[in-house]
Amino acid sequence: MDGTEIRQRRPEELGLPHTLSTGRLPAASEDGPPSVPESQWMATKPLGTELNRETALSIGFQVTVPFMFAGLGLSGAGILLNYFQHWPVFVEVKDLLTLVPPLVGLKGNLEMTLASRLATAVQATVLGLLAAVVALLLGAVSREELDFAKVELLCASSVITAFLASFALGLLMVCIVIGARKFGVNPDNIATPIAASLGDLITLSILAFISSFFYKYKDSRFLTPLVCIGFMVLTPVWILIAKQNPPIMKILKFGWFPIVLAMVFSSFGGLILNKTISKEQYKGMAIFTPIICGVGGNLVAIQTSRISTYLHMWSTPGVLPLWMKKFWPNPCSTFCTSEINSMSARVLLCLVIPSHLIFFSVIYLVEGHSVPNSKTFVVFYLLAGLIQVTILLYLAEVMARLMWHQALDPDNHCIPYLTGLGDLLGTGLLALCFLISRLLSEAELDGISEPASGPP
Repeated sequence: MDGTEIRQRRPEELGLPHTLSTGRLPAASEDGPPSVPESQWMATKPLGTELNRETALSIGFQVTVPFMFAGLGLSGAGILLNYFQHWPVFVEVKDLLTLVPPLVGLKGNLEMTLASRLATAVQATVLGLLAAVVALLLGAVSREELDFAKVELLCASSVITAFLASFALGLLMVCIVIGARKFGVNPDNIATPIAASLGDLITLSILAFISSFFYKYKDSRFLTPLVCIGFMVLTPVWILIAKQNPPIMKILKFGWFPIVLAMVFSSFGGLILNKTISKEQYKGMAIFTPIICGVGGNLVAIQTSRISTYLHMWSTPGVLPLWMKKFWPNPCSTFCTSEINSMSARVLLCLVIPSHLIFFSVIYLVEGHSVPNSKTFVVFYLLAGLIQVTILLYLAEVMARLMWHQALDPDNHCIPYLTGLGDLLGTGLLALCFLISRLLSEAELDGISEPASGPP
């Protein structure tokens, strides 16, 4: 063992606090975490707040309130989607349903564009168009046809929705982070859930009303092409302005691959939604899709942000702390140790079952006729949510280490991948829940009918 490994110690071994504050401590070297006097630590506290040791209770308290508030927004989004699916434009242009997960997923990928709403505008415009293209291609492959009359409507609706939603949510995220720092609350715990509480509602509403507007004026031959061309023409102008700011330009140069790949993952989740939402055996799919995808995305985004902050505190990009050298850690070390990241993973995992039960109850009270109420479905639904979040939290630990080893910020490069995978896992597992519940129900009915039809 070389000298570097000898001197690199865990924070708990040094007797230093675990807190993942928004203020960054001095950069660590390969020799390990920095050793600074307590007086200098005081200078790093955000807005003069104390740097206290975080416990499972404090993490749970900070996360639960905004997370439950976000869940109400997700429940509202599910009710809205269940309502919007019957609108003429959604019935006529089925590929709009494929757009829902990737466009809604943009809110989870705004982490990398908070440096400037201008960068958000550029990426949202391009990604909106790419999402429409992917949705069209997936629809064409599955149906073996491509209706060019609907292509323009889909592209225009996607571009405008992505632009407006990303702009509004980017502004909201900035306000949340500033407010959290002012009140001495860790933004890693609350920013994403609060934004998500309004993000799904805003995105779905914009998509529904914009697409309905274009559908209403579908006979206006040049309306949708002019909208698409207008946004494409404005994009180079925004890029020229962005060149005046090097950090923004860095985002525009290197921040594309994660969100594009995440959009592709989400689009496959949208395809699953598209193919199941109108079938009777999947009744309720529209309501529960935003919830299961949103819960998984929010929890893994919180964990990834916390791991990223932890790495910034105790190491430098490209150099993993000694106790995080393994790229593929044992799952037990991710959930069952006393380390701060493991403790927060347990807290987040413990929120899954209670939160889904609460959101399910809210949905059942409001839209009881539109959701399955069998105990079998509820059990499999809760199991699906638990499996989804467990996989995502483990992948968050793995991907954060891999990205940090490559000197990449996990906030920017992990969250998009993980939210996209969360959408795919969520819709896939949810569809499987409906399918298994239906098969078990039919088997139970068959078992009851057989004795009844037999001889007396």
